[in-house]
Amino acid sequence: MLSNEIETAQRHVRTDAYQMSIGEVVTMYENKEIIIDPEFQRLFRWTAGQKSKLIESILLGIPLPSIFVFETENGDWELIDGLQRLSTLLEFMGKLRQPDGTMAPPSVLEATKYLPSLRNSVWEKSNQIADLGEDDQRPLDRTFHLAIRRARLGVEILKRPSDDSTKYDLFQRLNSGGSQANAQELRNCIMLMVNRDYFRAIKSAAESAVFQEILGISEEQTERQRHMEMAVRFLVHTGLDYDGILDVEEFIDEGIVTLARQQNAIESVSKIPLTFGLLNEALQGNALRRFQGGRHVGRVSLVGLETIAVGIARNLDSILALGAAGGVEFIKEKAQTLWDQPDCAGFNSLGLRGTTRIQRTIPFGTRWFRP
Repeated sequence: MLSNEIETAQRHVRTDAYQMSIGEVVTMYENKEIIIDPEFQRLFRWTAGQKSKLIESILLGIPLPSIFVFETENGDWELIDGLQRLSTLLEFMGKLRQPDGTMAPPSVLEATKYLPSLRNSVWEKSNQIADLGEDDQRPLDRTFHLAIRRARLGVEILKRPSDDSTKYDLFQRLNSGGSQANAQELRNCIMLMVNRDYFRAIKSAAESAVFQEILGISEEQTERQRHMEMAVRFLVHTGLDYDGILDVEEFIDEGIVTLARQQNAIESVSKIPLTFGLLNEALQGNALRRFQGGRHVGRVSLVGLETIAVGIARNLDSILALGAAGGVEFIKEKAQTLWDQPDCAGFNSLGLRGTTRIQRTIPFGTRWFRP
């Protein structure tokens, strides 16, 4: 069984590997033969210290990890892993294109542990560097330019006919161990790969004031993409039934790709403003909080999202058929009395696994909010 699964999966993957100089890779980027998704650049940003350590490593002769690319139908390479490394090099050399097509200002290095003299070092002097005047800039000698351009970089190539699913999975596996990205940031990138307009529609809905207020999303949580995570969880649980096999996080990962590929993907995002608009009219910011002793208490939990918000979304047409006032009153009554139901006692049990929880919360919410 396992050997057959391995053999089947391996048929979907074809790889190749090159050793290239950084100069060759940069030239390919200038010729638009290596594609860095501009919106990825917005999602991932290294600090000046991290960038400086990369240049330090190259100058010290420390080998860099390979970058991974996906070979497109026309032979170009789409960067899957190595965004920070390649972007850092291009930015330092003054060759990084911004999302609008203009050139990004060159970066300035900081002192590092082994090379403190890198402080204020630049590739070459530039008046585009905002925080450091040209008189204070220290351009690298040509010798160091050559050392950087000649440094070797491994390029692992995922070749056609590897399918798109392999590309998304590889991206996630390569990046999931890094500190620069959390699970939702990786999902954001995968959504961008699969369906850019779908990602943008979710982002717009998740950034609405009503959505964030009902979910109790703080500014700090927004920075960590919590609003996007909750929007994605809502859409996946609303649109797909959990089979009980995958880990919850893997189910969300796989589910959002499945939804993004559907013909009506963008239209389906409308369930976010419709559902949360009704919740706002019914109970405003308390809509997903536990109702106990005649008042709403505690924080918004995944249980509230899964039972109330998803339950309403799965019955949206029937609830809307009750009329504006009738639908709002129905939601208010059902959302508050839900917490007194015996089933709810098992939704927050200590040590309860997520896989078990969603097999309880989603079906219960679906039944409970059926008019």
